Amino acid sequence: MPSNIDCSKIKEFTILPKNGAFYLELSYPVQKEKHDLDINRALSIDLGTADNLAACVDNLGNSFLIDARAMKAMNQLWNKKVATRKEGEKEGYWNAWLDRITRKRSHQMRDGINKAAKIIIRHCLKHQIGTLVIGWNEGFKESANLGRIENQKFVQMPLGKLKERLKQLCVLHDIRFIETEEAYTSQASFLDGDSLPKYGEKPEGWKASGKRIYRGLYCSSNGLVVNADLNASANILRKVASNLGLDLGLLGRRCLTTAARVRLWLNPMPSLSAESQSL
Repeated sequence: MPSNIDCSKIKEFTILPKNGAFYLELSYPVQKEKHDLDINRALSIDLGTADNLAACVDNLGNSFLIDARAMKAMNQLWNKKVATRKEGEKEGYWNAWLDRITRKRSHQMRDGINKAAKIIIRHCLKHQIGTLVIGWNEGFKESANLGRIENQKFVQMPLGKLKERLKQLCVLHDIRFIETEEAYTSQASFLDGDSLPKYGEKPEGWKASGKRIYRGLYCSSNGLVVNADLNASANILRKVASNLGLDLGLLGRRCLTTAARVRLWLNPMPSLSAESQSL
């Protein structure tokens, strides 16, 4: 039993069979943590489809990017291993080795999601941020049309699990969690103050002032170049700012261009290929 859990407080045990193994889940009460937070301080999150798992901007003028390349590499390696092992086999073929590498990949994804969520929450607590805003469109992964390879990368990223983990941690730390649709946040220019219509309500003749120029870069109407994902994150915050009474005066070009990149693993992760197919 984990040393940090009081066995007398456990309410329920659940045994789950998954990927050729059994998992024990424990249910027990957790006390909310009290923090001195300001709900007028807000952090916005744009979940990424490129090299960033999350692009984060707050209305204090801070920003950071959570790197997704390690998680994508794990997914790509898993896809390659599964395809190689199933080559020439009957449809629906599966074996214990495939169970094993799938289990390992699931553990890696879960570890990455937990690390990312804790990084975001720690930032909120450090800067006394009491509101977390996340952009989300229901079914957007299922309807993604980024090309076969990019679709595979995008759909396999557990973005929904990251959102749910953040929601859980917000409840634990008494942070207000806001989920909003993110239509046109990637197309519109934050620096130019473009209007942000809801999905399906775009006015006739609506056109963004800026545009994406290179991968990951967005150019405003006057030629200012910023990070495209941070631009989208700032627009997500702008979508709810008036309703929540948020001041975005400190959110400017600097925090959209000079963001820290946070890597989830500082040391190389163990490779799936290290496991022999004879296992």
